[in-house]
Amino acid sequence: MAVLACGLPLAGATPSAAAERVRTALTDDDVRFQVDDTSCSFPSDIIKGTPWSLQRVVLDQLWQDTKGKDVKVAVIDTGVDTVNAQLKGAVANGTDYLHKGGTGKTDPTVGHGTKVAGIIAARKLDGTGFVGLAPEATIIPIRQNDDKGSGNVDTMIKAIKYAANAGAKVINISQDTASKMAPDVDAAFRQAVKYAQGRDALIVAAAGNDGADGKVKETFPAAYPGVLAVAASDRNNARAPFSQSGPFVGVAAPGIDMVSTVPVGGNCVDQGTSFAAPYVSGVAALIRAKHPDWNYKQVITQIEQTADRTKAGRDDFVGWGVIDPAAAVNDDTTTPSADGPKPDTAGPAGDSANVQAATLVLGESEQQRTERYALYVLATGFALVLLLFGGGRVLSDWRRKQGVGNNVESTGS
Repeated sequence: MAVLACGLPLAGATPSAAAERVRTALTDDDVRFQVDDTSCSFPSDIIKGTPWSLQRVVLDQLWQDTKGKDVKVAVIDTGVDTVNAQLKGAVANGTDYLHKGGTGKTDPTVGHGTKVAGIIAARKLDGTGFVGLAPEATIIPIRQNDDKGSGNVDTMIKAIKYAANAGAKVINISQDTASKMAPDVDAAFRQAVKYAQGRDALIVAAAGNDGADGKVKETFPAAYPGVLAVAASDRNNARAPFSQSGPFVGVAAPGIDMVSTVPVGGNCVDQGTSFAAPYVSGVAALIRAKHPDWNYKQVITQIEQTADRTKAGRDDFVGWGVIDPAAAVNDDTTTPSADGPKPDTAGPAGDSANVQAATLVLGESEQQRTERYALYVLATGFALVLLLFGGGRVLSDWRRKQGVGNNVESTGS
């Protein structure tokens, strides 16, 4: 029963040969966590522009109270490279379940964990518009997997418990299984999640990338109670075609063409729910820094009830909607419930009849178009007034001149 990481190959890219061997070799009784190699080369060049997923956020507004300082975010993944300049000061010592004595501060074969960590807490760097959503948070790297699919449920359970004991307030898991586990394995996995939640750790998990067939199915750990499951959305706030849908989906977040850090240095573009989950984890870190008195359930409620959506309730595609980072962090005059958002709550405004999904507007907005039409009407009216006024003057002058000519002829007769 294969367990997959939630990154998708880019167009034209293929998984590594090692990952392919793992994919074909797994049996139903071999429960592992597989990481796909999405062929991002590293080191890589710096991407100078600001990613679209950050263009929709006013960072000064998002960071007006906090940048996530003193909040620990565990990244259970393939390790996190600390040579990359944007992560050098962001990562504390963690652990490595694949290499005895390791600190998790290496990502030698995949780069998956380094990308995940960058979306959460990459520091600002001259020359690039990319930065993490919580650029003062601390990453706890927990290396649990590699390109050979070496990670299994046992190492995942150990990783979750390690993260909780290390004081992580947010635990990001960009891996999943779409297969039902044996009862004893499921029970142990579920218990590890409860263990972390008992220590007030918010677990954010990728929903998975097997949604292209449109079938609703559970993935784990995303579908466990109390875990914030994240689907991937596109530039128009619609579900990304690959994103897994289901009743367990809590929110969606950008997961298409996501820029992040790669080992040794530079940036790369990738896609998948693997990179939607850390987008939410970064926002969760900001909320936990600003409201240390809120428990993990209240943080989930805050994220869900401030999301952008088109209806009052939730659906199986984007959950309660697409995360609105600024609203989630700053629309906090009311303490959120630990019981989750109510069906009659549709975003910060609370008026479901007037809520529209946020879109990336490449041309003019609806308001700008309305203003343009109003300007046309005003200009046309003004032109008509000038035409009428000017035409009246011309006619008056013509009549006056005609009158003068008649008088002359009469006088001469």
